[in-house]
Amino acid sequence: MRLWTLHPKYLDARGLVALWREALLARAVLRGETRGYRSHPQLDRFRAHSAPRSAINAYLQLVHSESTRRGYRFDPRKLGPVRSRAMMPVTSGQLAHEWHHLLAKLSTRSPDDFERLKGLRRPDVHPMFHVVPGPLEPWERGPLP
Repeated sequence: MRLWTLHPKYLDARGLVALWREALLARAVLRGETRGYRSHPQLDRFRAHSAPRSAINAYLQLVHSESTRRGYRFDPRKLGPVRSRAMMPVTSGQLAHEWHHLLAKLSTRSPDDFERLKGLRRPDVHPMFHVVPGPLEPWERGPLP
């Protein structure tokens, strides 16, 4: 499961579809509707939010908006209510890790996107996050590239 901190506008088609599906799965976990992935570390930051279900719904809304902007047809009936729009922190180290991880993926599966993005040094984050100085987040698996 990869719940990107990066703005979804950077994802290729395959990545955006995967993000939609994985965020829906994350919401099911947070709702207690599935037995799998309950201990997945990427969910820790949503669980730490004062309103975890609302936070994942806000996350999904932007993913849906990006899909609509691209002309995709993600089902809007799958969006849930957003009762809290509180921002969530993410460390600069986490953002750098995700950016390098995404560029590595794009270099092989979407070379045109890779060429377009490889020179970008300060990518935007999903609007529900704000960047704070710091190393890789404790919930991330794997070292910095």
